[in-house]
Amino acid sequence: MPPAQTDNQLAITFLYYRDLPRAMRFYEDVMGLPLAIDQGWCKIYQICPGAHVGLVDETKGMNKWAPVKPVQLCIRVPDVASWYDYAQEKTLDNLSELFVNDEIGIKAFVFDDPEGYQIEIQSATRAGA
Repeated sequence: MPPAQTDNQLAITFLYYRDLPRAMRFYEDVMGLPLAIDQGWCKIYQICPGAHVGLVDETKGMNKWAPVKPVQLCIRVPDVASWYDYAQEKTLDNLSELFVNDEIGIKAFVFDDPEGYQIEIQSATRAGA
């Protein structure tokens, strides 16, 4: 049996980039995420307490950049409509319409970061969703 999950300290999802400085500017200036850990060729940003996204220079990381990104970074926020207004002002790449998915209980939209990773911003539309 694994150790108790209460011992976990944080979660990091790593994404791989050809142009790390460009990705950093996007996550800092557009997404507003604070840099939590600077490892040089890997920059780790806090999304919320315990959840982080790591931006990795693909020439040095464990994986390599790929043109197809079967990964989506999803961030749950209290007011998705405000985020959508902000996203429209920023004219983000591949910005979707604001949509509701009653089956899973969310209101959301998606867009791409500078190298094609899809980001979903969502709010729950019901308790337990």
